[in-house]
Amino acid sequence: MYDYVIVGAGSAGCVLAARLSEDPDVRVCLVEAGPADTAQNVHVPVAFGQLFRTQLDWDYDTHDEPHLDRRRIYLPRGRVLGGTSSINTMIYVRGHRSDFDGWNQPGWSFDELLPYFRRSEDNERGESTYHGVGGPLRVSDGRARNPMAAAFVEAGRQAGYGANDDFNGAEQDGFGLFQLTQRDGRRASTATAFLHPVADRPNLTVEVNLQVHRVLIENGRAVGVVGQRLGEDIEIRAEREVVLSGGAYNSPQLLMLSGIGPAPLLGALGVPVVLDQPQVGQNLQDHLLVPLIYAHSHPISLLAAGTPENLELFMSEGRGPMTANGPEAGGFVRTSDALAAPDVEFLAAPVMFADNGLGTPTDHALSYGPSMLAPRSRGSVQLALADPTAKPKIVHNYLAEESDLDDAVAALRIGLDIARQPALTPYVERPYRPPASESDADLRDYVRQYAHSIYHPAGTCAMGAVVDAELRVVGVDGLRVADASVMPRLVSGNPNAATIAIGEKAADLIKGVAAATEPALAAGAAGPAR
Repeated sequence: MYDYVIVGAGSAGCVLAARLSEDPDVRVCLVEAGPADTAQNVHVPVAFGQLFRTQLDWDYDTHDEPHLDRRRIYLPRGRVLGGTSSINTMIYVRGHRSDFDGWNQPGWSFDELLPYFRRSEDNERGESTYHGVGGPLRVSDGRARNPMAAAFVEAGRQAGYGANDDFNGAEQDGFGLFQLTQRDGRRASTATAFLHPVADRPNLTVEVNLQVHRVLIENGRAVGVVGQRLGEDIEIRAEREVVLSGGAYNSPQLLMLSGIGPAPLLGALGVPVVLDQPQVGQNLQDHLLVPLIYAHSHPISLLAAGTPENLELFMSEGRGPMTANGPEAGGFVRTSDALAAPDVEFLAAPVMFADNGLGTPTDHALSYGPSMLAPRSRGSVQLALADPTAKPKIVHNYLAEESDLDDAVAALRIGLDIARQPALTPYVERPYRPPASESDADLRDYVRQYAHSIYHPAGTCAMGAVVDAELRVVGVDGLRVADASVMPRLVSGNPNAATIAIGEKAADLIKGVAAATEPALAAGAAGPAR
């Protein structure tokens, strides 16, 4: 018996476990389906792609996407301590101020969340209006410094866009180098940052290799979970609350397996209905990336990262190509001057990143492209079977809204223009699978044929629909959700930082303490922060 049982040791779950167990009188159990994060490739940044489709990846795919030439799109998710923060590209971007303000949920505006971002952060640049120091999560400048990253930033400037040395400062627009969740050149996941330092707390239990199958609900209240490890049924009871932190795919799946979801679907699958909640699994959102790949003759891509010299540099100084996160550089732009915030994030990596990230690099190359930040299309997560080990049915429904395709074509044109800038001339020698032409028809065909997920799902247990503003599942006592699934709208950028902030705030909500506060933003610095 524990006070709190947290399901999912990912970007929010590790934060929750660390914060709730700060009270020595509270017993916390954190349950993770995957193993401990002991694999070497978890901690070597450049190796993140080698974790795809391994035992540390849930290895999901969409079902046939009707507007992407009926392709199935690969969807990696971390199945290991740290969750997807243990296999992602470590980019630290919070999103735009208007994202959080637009949620229209009490307590979740940007100004109210900024203290939680700052509380987590230990930024190597020091403390400022927008950044914190001394928190568990190290945020660092990249240490790989590939020449292609600097060239991409310069090409963005040459194309008419501004420079930006802090995408989490007062303005989001412009091109620059990303800050990363790394410490001394190694990955800083939520497991290494929040969980490992407190692993010896006697009131914190971490269960790994235990997949939860359903939440136990008695008399309208969540009282624990049931799962399996190596075929053995295991029940863990919660005296106060169960918190689901499984992410945008697994949290709604687990709710439905527990009888909370659309009654017609549950009834058809033979799942006893506890609560008819048709919004569970709906409102699924993601950022679609339109890739542009250019091969060249300069031997400086990540193909050359694993040399003995680079390995020694990594081991001795925590610098060099082995610290590369993939997309070292990027930029935020608007496809229309009428927009109130950027709707495109460019991501640029010094490697051939083909076939949804599953292709084997064969040449030195630069890969970049627009990630579409403001999709109007919505998808869903549904149960495929009542068997809890079956993967859910995921349909993102990318480009279902015609305007999403229009925006993607406009962003693709910006990307093609960047390739023509002098700074990128050495690195765009041979376009790899380029559009047939720059006509609207050919660019639309290119988007449908090659666009893929950049792995940012959210929205399937949204505040105001499935959970309330305190993250409590409406209609069931003692049950909350705390992860990216509670976002009513996906943030404009890589969502890991925002998910960590959700975990931080969720801990305060569960503790019943007053919201974290900070001094008001400095005059003149309250613009469109990210």
